Amino acid sequence: MSDEFHEVLTAVGPRLRALRRRSGTTLTALSETTGIPVSTLSRLETGHRKPSLELLLPLARAHRMPIDELVGAPEQSDPRVRPRPVTRDGMTVLPLTRRPGGLQVWKQVMPAGFTTGHAPEPRSHEGYHWLYVLSGRLRLVLGDRDLVLSAGEAAEFDTHLPHWFGNADAGPVEMLSILGPQGERFHLRARYLAEGSPTGDSPG
Repeated sequence: MSDEFHEVLTAVGPRLRALRRRSGTTLTALSETTGIPVSTLSRLETGHRKPSLELLLPLARAHRMPIDELVGAPEQSDPRVRPRPVTRDGMTVLPLTRRPGGLQVWKQVMPAGFTTGHAPEPRSHEGYHWLYVLSGRLRLVLGDRDLVLSAGEAAEFDTHLPHWFGNADAGPVEMLSILGPQGERFHLRARYLAEGSPTGDSPG
């Protein structure tokens, strides 16, 4: 075992204890959230139990952070993030966020004819959704409304409202899809073009 790896493992216990105390969570409450016995959590924090992936996964979810951040793994020399696209029923989904909980962001690509011939099947669920069309034309069925969004257009809605989206025509569609927790809306800041201001900044 390398010295660097040993140092990371040794620091996991105190780090887990500090994270729990910072959030004001008791061992009993964390045990109920993760399903890990209180005795095991206590031994992890004191360094008497070796951290394993089986234990770290539920703890990472509970603290809403990636495992490498949870254990304080050293940063890699290469800062680039290489997300892996996933194909689901013919649609390509590229995750752009790594942190569990909070806002989740994906780039979605629907190939030409992806929803051609399919009747909309609106569904509802917990959350708040924001869509931004990068290219192509997106059909969005939202409650009793049937809309078409072109490149550069966006829509946001409470996902309790039945919704469905797909290709508006025979061409492909690329879009950004952001899903947030229930009650969390998106706030955009925009500057208006002040008359006589070449920079577009508002006076004052």
